[in-house]
Amino acid sequence: MFHPGGALRYIHPMDLPPPPRDLGQEAYGRIRAAIREGALAPGIRLTETDLAARFGVSRTPVRQAIARLEAEGLLTHEARRGLTVTQPDHQQVVELYVMREVLEGAAARLAAQHASPTEIGAMAELVAGEPALFDDARALAETNQRLHGLLYLAAHNRYLLRSLEQISATMALLPSLLTVAGRAEQAHAEHLAILAALRARDGDAAEAASRAHAQAAQRHRLAWLVRTVGVPFAAPGAD
Repeated sequence: MFHPGGALRYIHPMDLPPPPRDLGQEAYGRIRAAIREGALAPGIRLTETDLAARFGVSRTPVRQAIARLEAEGLLTHEARRGLTVTQPDHQQVVELYVMREVLEGAAARLAAQHASPTEIGAMAELVAGEPALFDDARALAETNQRLHGLLYLAAHNRYLLRSLEQISATMALLPSLLTVAGRAEQAHAEHLAILAALRARDGDAAEAASRAHAQAAQRHRLAWLVRTVGVPFAAPGAD
């Protein structure tokens, strides 16, 4: 690099000033993480001022983050309530699970082809540890998230990973039901089936097992919604 006197002077990379912080990106990441972790629960009302104070930034980066999170469906503007963390309704839940089945099925098929022995081994360790966590809802949910995250990475497809990350973020708006009505044991058996197909390098079987897993999770979720929220009465004569 040229010195003001005309001579060359080497500047070590450690002496360079740090790149400017992208406060909008930081605010987006922190708010998104708070939603995913349940610190900002579905249905809770939010304001720019409250979020700025909570995360220690100005309102401008918060406004930028809100725009991105609204576009992703994690935040919603409701009439008379303003900005809220999205609370998925019955139709949104159905649509989410349809996409989850398609995307996770594709991930499992690709993982059967491309996953390294180390990746399959890491998934096997998580699955093997599930029974010990059947009575610990939080730990079981965290293990389940890690397992699915490893499957996504094992597909080795950046474009599929991007779509799966978005679906996963939206799924985080729904409470975990793994410890409700025997779902933990069912999910464990389904995970074992997926793992067996991955070990056999059988793409067809891996996709089928993953799709069956998503379908079972959807049935369990919809049954829970019917019990807790109810469903509209059908019109007279409806099939």
